[in-house]
Amino acid sequence: MKNAGLLNAPLNALIAELGHTDTLVIADAGLPIPLHVPRIDLAITPGFPDFRGVLDAVLAELCIEGATLAEEITTHNAALEKQIHHRLNQLMPAAIAPAYLSHEHFKARLQKVRGVVRTGECTPYANILLHCGVPF
Repeated sequence: MKNAGLLNAPLNALIAELGHTDTLVIADAGLPIPLHVPRIDLAITPGFPDFRGVLDAVLAELCIEGATLAEEITTHNAALEKQIHHRLNQLMPAAIAPAYLSHEHFKARLQKVRGVVRTGECTPYANILLHCGVPF
């Protein structure tokens, strides 16, 4: 048994399979996920696990070079947007400034992602598309 990091076996397997330019989404409980897209459903109850905790756990394991948010987060969930910026600014070797697109375009991008991690988050626009990088 692992004694640190992600303990969820399907999530560990998906992260291990990702390569440069692949995309992974961390989603709130309400994001519509296309049927053909692999889903790792962590949601247990409304709010648990929360988006921030899952984002932190995934970012500790995944090398990213970019992130995309729905532009609606800026007006409908500004506190979470600020927390996301803070977390992305902590990444090394360089901070990552997220890109923005409309929620409709964000949902359209789900057609080509490698997987979606569904959280129990029940606040609006608590979704992020993570663009995988390489550690070298």
